[in-house]
Amino acid sequence: MKVPTFLGYEREDGTVGTRNYVAVIPTVFCANEVIADIAEGFTLCRPLLHNSGCGQLKPDLEMVTKTLIGLGLNPNVGATLLVGLGCESTDLQAVYEGIKSGGRWVEKLTIHGSGGMTNAVEEGRRIVSRMEEVLLKQKRTPHPTSKIRLGVKCGSSDTTSGIAANPAAGKAVDITLDWGGSAVFGETPEFFGAEHILLKRCANDEVRQKLQRIVTQYEERILRVGVDLRGSQPTAGNIEGGLSTIEEKALGAIV
Repeated sequence: MKVPTFLGYEREDGTVGTRNYVAVIPTVFCANEVIADIAEGFTLCRPLLHNSGCGQLKPDLEMVTKTLIGLGLNPNVGATLLVGLGCESTDLQAVYEGIKSGGRWVEKLTIHGSGGMTNAVEEGRRIVSRMEEVLLKQKRTPHPTSKIRLGVKCGSSDTTSGIAANPAAGKAVDITLDWGGSAVFGETPEFFGAEHILLKRCANDEVRQKLQRIVTQYEERILRVGVDLRGSQPTAGNIEGGLSTIEEKALGAIV
């Protein structure tokens, strides 16, 4: 069977995106306001705000660093501007080098280094203006569907999710995999009550054991602080939509 193609932007690391965004990323939540002001009014700019980056333990900061690097390396990102405060715990240079090592266009500045918020906004807008000018001239080209990386995310589940929306999304994932592409979905709690189905679908014993360990460790972490996840799942919106238990929600997401 001939593998179909799609139109996308090829990156230096070989990945292909369907969008060509300028990602404006704060390395610490203190820079969120500046980030929002920098991105305002630009067609391709996307401010990726978050609430992390300072006052955290080392393992948490390492996760923040990896996540920010991952955002900059997303195939849908054509260029990245990193903005730090200048005194945060997150290592701005490490994030910068991580993105740059993937062959991506990345620039950086700090609010302290720019001489304050107003100067940082002005400097940042000059940088993203230059980035957007270049990216707007780029054209999408045909690529094999094996280059597709599909990310799916649940939200606002109700009684129709398990019989309509989720099966349709699952079919799209199956087709993508048949074409040699890849897909990912998150939220470990969405497995609870239905992990036995995913375990049967694992490619091998190693993957099966890893999945079981992830679910078990997540439950144990919650129980250690004296709470039960089932006290927060399903949510009020899920219940209003007709779901009654976390198991019902999980089965609707996975089956």
